[in-house]
Parts: sequence; structure tokens; C-alpha cells
Amino acid sequence: VSKMTSLKDFTIYEELGSGAYSKVNRVVRKDDQQVYALKRVFLAKLSEKEKENALNEVRILASITSDNVVSYKEAFWEHSQDTLCIVMEYADGGDLYEKIK
Repeated sequence: VSKMTSLKDFTIYEELGSGAYSKVNRVVRKDDQQVYALKRVFLAKLSEKEKENALNEVRILASITSDNVVSYKEAFWEHSQDTLCIVMEYADGGDLYEKIK
């Protein structure tokens, strides 16, 4: 029986970015010390259409394999916070905007 992933499986560090309904943090998975970016989408604040869009983001990320796109690792629902959590590759080189300024 596999264990369901939850926020308790990660140590949350600095915020990498945020939007009206989400936050992205650098995290470390406790069991293997791997570094990831974790996006938390706060579902309680979203309309039904926005919830659909969040799920579509997961589907799209899961379907893309490219060296030019941050890779998707997994997603899970954090029931206690009504939050969709998307675990992605952590790109420590900063964001594209900073590179092209």
C-alpha cells in the first residue's frame, strides 16, 4: 500500500513566487532530501472554472517532457487546507525574466 503524499512530507523554505490564488516555495522532501518547487493553489478562493484551469495545468505539466520546461513530479490535494499542491523540478538559476532583462 503506497502512502499518500502530503505537505507534512516536505520542509518548506523561501517563497519563490506568488499570485492571487497560489504560492510557490522551495521545499525539501524529508525522506530523500530532494529539492523541489512546490506550488500551492488555494482552491477555496477559486470559481469552478478556475478550479478546472488548475487541474488542466497539472494535466499539461504531466504531459510535457522538455529540457526547456520545468518538469512535473507529482500533485496531491492537501485536504486540511483545501489546497492543490503541484511538485515540480526546482530550477535554481532564477527566472527567465531576470535572465533577459
